[in-house]
Amino acid sequence: MSGSQRDVTFRFLAEPTDVNFGGKVHGGAVMKWIDQAGYACAAGWSGRYCVTVYVGGIQFERPIQVGQIVEVNAQIVHTGSTSMHVAVDVAARDATAERAERTTHCLMVFVAIDESRQPVAVPAYAPGTDEERELSAYALRMMAMRKQIEAERRSFLARFHSPAD
Repeated sequence: MSGSQRDVTFRFLAEPTDVNFGGKVHGGAVMKWIDQAGYACAAGWSGRYCVTVYVGGIQFERPIQVGQIVEVNAQIVHTGSTSMHVAVDVAARDATAERAERTTHCLMVFVAIDESRQPVAVPAYAPGTDEERELSAYALRMMAMRKQIEAERRSFLARFHSPAD
């Protein structure tokens, strides 16, 4: 039932195949996990196939070691008419540790689409707690900043990069 699955958590071991040349989990692997959890959350909320339209603010706060238990939590924090803002937190811990420490956070935007790849309406999300209201307000602030960043990007590209002939 769409609109009922607001969050998703993936838990797994970081494997040797995820390692980079420095011996830590590769940032690209972390970004893949973020996209997978975000997608599962957005699809679960909307009941539709979804496409990623934005990923922002990824900051790698601390490395993930091979063999640690990784938790990737994605939750709906704001909805538009066809879009869903999904906050994603990645945390890791040693298998014997009691609690995980956050390693990465970002905000993603997904759009639900139909069989013709056209955007379709998603269930509205209404925050119910103070924390949920703050997360929704955070998503709105990030959306406003994203519009400023996009305007700057377009200005830069128009001045310094012409389309390929």
